[in-house]
Amino acid sequence: MKNCLAFLVMSSLVCLSCRQTYRESGGSDAGPKKYLFKKYADGRPNASKRMNVRDEGIVLRHGDGPDSCDLYGAREAIAFEFNGVYYVHYDGAGSVGWLACLATSRDLAHWTKRGPVLRLGGPDRPDSKSASAPWVYRDGDTWHMFYMGTPNTSPPPDRVPSFPYMTLKARSSSPEGPWEKQYDVVPFSPTAGTYYTITASPGFIVKSGGEFMQFFSASIFDDRHDTKRTLGIARTKDLNGAWKPDPAPILPLSEQVENTSLYFEPKNNTWFLFTNHIGLDPKGVEYTDAIWVYWTKDLNTWSVSDKAIVLDPQNCTWAKGTIGMPSVVVVGTRLALLYDGSEGESTSHMGRDIGLAWIELPLEVPGE
Repeated sequence: MKNCLAFLVMSSLVCLSCRQTYRESGGSDAGPKKYLFKKYADGRPNASKRMNVRDEGIVLRHGDGPDSCDLYGAREAIAFEFNGVYYVHYDGAGSVGWLACLATSRDLAHWTKRGPVLRLGGPDRPDSKSASAPWVYRDGDTWHMFYMGTPNTSPPPDRVPSFPYMTLKARSSSPEGPWEKQYDVVPFSPTAGTYYTITASPGFIVKSGGEFMQFFSASIFDDRHDTKRTLGIARTKDLNGAWKPDPAPILPLSEQVENTSLYFEPKNNTWFLFTNHIGLDPKGVEYTDAIWVYWTKDLNTWSVSDKAIVLDPQNCTWAKGTIGMPSVVVVGTRLALLYDGSEGESTSHMGRDIGLAWIELPLEVPGE
């Protein structure tokens, strides 16, 4: 660990400067690569398995988007493919705030930035300070967009969105837009007394039978005013109507995960849910420190035991501090994983770029 004094004690590494412990996986020095599994100072859970992934590095850098839309950062890349074109909506941190921006590609390596696809709402609107993180679902000839809105941010120039996070709606006849905001449609919102009191922000959508299931991000403040995060399922039969969140999340709030992207593997009838994990820096400040995956054969039932680390500073080639939100898209015999991170060891919200990693298909459940 760079710039850390560490020593080996009973197959554990203890970082003396940040008081975090890492436990080694099995294997000999001459065998497969050993990975270290972090233990967090506050006792939050970790994953003890790993999924095989090959990182390609940065494929979309911030700073040169139209109208300075990503001057201060590009993050939360949400990808899909349509008619041979890959679309990525990402959060561009620009001169007016964080907005959903579009980039397109034919190969996932070379991108054309199209600029913002959403604008800030008026002073009385729930997206007056940020309109970002959009998940798109095609139903017939209509493209439905579910995006995150908030009336609160940190001071300029960063303008980092702050609670509450709400799910808002827009639609278009094309994946490229233009997008019409539907303020009269309120999919779901933070609600007192639930597991989504301060965050109810959008996520991946699956159609199952006659209903749509949206795997959304949820969070609360606990008794110490610490943020606890998890994932929930909201349901509807009408994409232009209200959604009903399940009464309980799919994972405990102690898991500290947010954002979702799902893939179904037909070879083993298994769903894989990719999400970003929230860790702690040496000072106890939270940041996105890894991408995790959970798996199940039943979309309604998930277990904290069935999870693994996908990408973190140990196997990422360029981001050695923060690693943020994942999304996945099938490309031939591989699964492309797009994510954001900070080059070097930064854990800041700002200055992020978008990276690409590959996972071979069929996707297997990670072993011990």
